[in-house]
Amino acid sequence: MKRVVVAITGATGSVYGQRLLEILREQGGWETHLVMSQAALLNIREEIPDGRRLIEGAADVVHSVRNVGASIASGSFLCDGMVIAPCSMRTLAAVAHGLSDNLITRAADVMLKERRKLVLMTRETPLNLAHLRNMAACTEMGAVIFPPVPAFYARPADLQDIVDHSCTRVLDHFDIHRNAAGRWQGLSTEGAVAEPAPLKIERQA
Repeated sequence: MKRVVVAITGATGSVYGQRLLEILREQGGWETHLVMSQAALLNIREEIPDGRRLIEGAADVVHSVRNVGASIASGSFLCDGMVIAPCSMRTLAAVAHGLSDNLITRAADVMLKERRKLVLMTRETPLNLAHLRNMAACTEMGAVIFPPVPAFYARPADLQDIVDHSCTRVLDHFDIHRNAAGRWQGLSTEGAVAEPAPLKIERQA
């Protein structure tokens, strides 16, 4: 049984954390550990009807953000990595500077020190210099900065398609490869524009 930690913070986009948990449950063979910040709980109430119950119900283990003595706070607890979905700029800053002030940032610190996968689905726009520097710091330590940016080449029909595409790309980092139909297959020939004729250069004798 593989293990992954899914954290949800107070940035908009709690549906990403919810969908990751659902996909991992559908996938089978994964034990999911969920931890949500206090700001996340407030945001979930605004974004997802009955969201807390649905999200907690999709996880195998639910931890309190205040329980810094939980299993996932130790490097001796074996797991395959962690996704913070979404990742607020506050949480990003805490991870970048090693501030293990709650269970989310402590678990993220564990991933970095143990050289395990840490994917941060950062949600903010526009970005100021502090945000960019914190992203650079996390990248230098081995984390993956993964803003959930829509891929319009996949021609999403609705919001669910957009969410699923980003979650699928995140799970690629954990060697879970799904939804082949939504992946880039190269340029379509539909409506293709003919290539221009080669430029002729006349040379004088």
